[in-house]
Amino acid sequence: MLKRAVWQGLTAGLVGAAVMTAAEKIEQRVTGRPDSYVPAHVLVRLAGLPESPGQQPRWQNLAMHYGQGALVGVLRSVMAQAGLRGAWASGMFTVLRLANDQILENATGVGAPPQTWPRPELAVDVLHKSIYAFATGVVADSLAARDGAGPGQRHAALRPGRHSDVGPLPRAAAHAARTRRA
Repeated sequence: MLKRAVWQGLTAGLVGAAVMTAAEKIEQRVTGRPDSYVPAHVLVRLAGLPESPGQQPRWQNLAMHYGQGALVGVLRSVMAQAGLRGAWASGMFTVLRLANDQILENATGVGAPPQTWPRPELAVDVLHKSIYAFATGVVADSLAARDGAGPGQRHAALRPGRHSDVGPLPRAAAHAARTRRA
C-alpha cells in the first residue's frame, strides 16, 4: 500500500499544485494581487541558502511550491488507499495542507499565524489550498480506486456507519486486496 501511495501521491500532489497555480494566476489577474515569494523564502531558510531581500529567484519559488505540493500529496494518497475518499476526505486534507504551510512558514520565521492576517488574504489562501486539496483528492482517489476498496471501505461495507457491535475487519481481510496487487 505505501509503495503505491508514494508514487500516486506524488502524481496527485503535482496535479493539485498545477491546478492551484492556474487558479492563483486567474485570481491574480482579477484582483491584481502580486506573486507571493513566501514559498521561496521558506525553502531558502530550510535549505540554509543565502537570503536576499524581496523576491527570491523564481526557480526557488516553483521548487518549493511544487515540491511541497507533491510531498503533501502523499498524505492524501495514503488516505485514499486506506479508504478515505471523496469530498469529505478532501475537506479533511484541506486542513492538513493549510497546517503544513503554517508549520513551515511559522517555524522558519517567514510567516505569521493566520489569525493575525487580514481576512481577505486569509480567505484567498484558504480558497487556493482548498482547490489544491480537492484537485489532489480527485487524482489520488481515482488512482487508489484502481487498487480496489480500502480497508476502511471494506469495513463500512459490513454495516454502514459507526457501530459498537461491529468489530474490526479480520487482519487478513484488511490487507487482502492490497497484497494481490503489490
